Amino acid sequence: MKTFLFGVMAGLCALPVGAQSAERSHVVVLHAARMLDVVGGRIVAPGEVLVQGDRIAVAGAHVDRPAGAEVIDLGDTTLMPGMIDVHVHLFLHPGAEDLQTVQESVPERTLIAAGAAKADLMAGFTAERDMGSEGAGCADVAVRNAINTGLIPGPRMRMSCNAIDLTGGHEDAIGYNPAQKVLSNADYADSGDEIVKVMREQRKGGADFTKIYETGRDSFRDGVFNTPYQYTEAELAAAVKEAERLGGGVGSGRGVAVHATGEPGTGYAVAAGVASIDHAYQLSEATMRAMKEKQIYAVPTFAIAEYFADHAATPERAAHGRAEQAYHAVEFKKQLTAGVPMAMGSDVGPFPHGTQARELELMVEYGMKPAAVLQADLLNGAKLLGWGGQIGELKAGYFADVIAVPGNPLEDISVTKKVGFVMKGGVVYRRN
Repeated sequence: MKTFLFGVMAGLCALPVGAQSAERSHVVVLHAARMLDVVGGRIVAPGEVLVQGDRIAVAGAHVDRPAGAEVIDLGDTTLMPGMIDVHVHLFLHPGAEDLQTVQESVPERTLIAAGAAKADLMAGFTAERDMGSEGAGCADVAVRNAINTGLIPGPRMRMSCNAIDLTGGHEDAIGYNPAQKVLSNADYADSGDEIVKVMREQRKGGADFTKIYETGRDSFRDGVFNTPYQYTEAELAAAVKEAERLGGGVGSGRGVAVHATGEPGTGYAVAAGVASIDHAYQLSEATMRAMKEKQIYAVPTFAIAEYFADHAATPERAAHGRAEQAYHAVEFKKQLTAGVPMAMGSDVGPFPHGTQARELELMVEYGMKPAAVLQADLLNGAKLLGWGGQIGELKAGYFADVIAVPGNPLEDISVTKKVGFVMKGGVVYRRN
């Protein structure tokens, strides 16, 4: 661990290529063989982006080059907006989640989280939503603030502090000696009133949104998926109402997101009006219709399930994990057919940060076209994080969050795993 922490700190000391904040007078022209038009689902060739300060001034096949502008020629690559991951865990790393939160102090985990933020940024993820600090309270807020002030490199972040959970619920350190009183990875709330109280405490601590565990633990046997719900529709509706009072609903980046794998919990959450259903293994036809009507996003999180199956302790557990993933893939196709809106979230943390573009590949493998996956990632991700109209497109007035990948992502989505250039807010953080 000491060696790991030394590496984290050494990495944090490495400054981006350029200043910590983009000077408004600094003008940059990015040139590449191609550029992604996200909305149109097409490639523009060649591609150029004129960046002034932290914003995009113009983007197109050709842009004017003002006198004194710095020109960065990225050659045979495709310019595209920085990717968005709406389900990450900066405070987790590969290994047993529960033991990690017991054995590692919050200061140690905060340093590790800062390193994870840098790894994600360098992989081309310029905006993310952290879905619970896993027992670190509002330490995630400190990481977000350090990124925003230029103290450390990382994506634009939406933070939730701890997730909210029932006593004895999904993340309540089940399986340990009760006399040891092992701390939960979440904050306790056993009623609607208690949820609201915890939400207020978390927002006081700097949280952007609320993450609630609505289902778990799951059971999958003989092709049948079951999971108990944790909160009623009325209790979740109280949380959504409180989020709205605080100025945040669907599309604000300040709403309520739920860990919800199956019915009836997924249905209760959608009826209550949450912003996203994360994991979404099982949705009824009524729930899918409601998600389409209300524009509530499903976040599949295939990559984490694949990683757990590939790293299972026994062949039997690996086979079980792959069977459950296959079940989820079939359900995912039903959701696509029903018109459920999708966003891209990988659940990275239990698997290595910076590798989560694998989620894009799996969404294609399980039924989406590359253009649709990129739209889910960039357009829907921006809306879900409350940054619609500011990120997710290479468009005048948007933040200059730009990456470059080899090849054409509309033909081969795997190129998103090979990011060679990263700019966030007009600052270059990576240039191979």
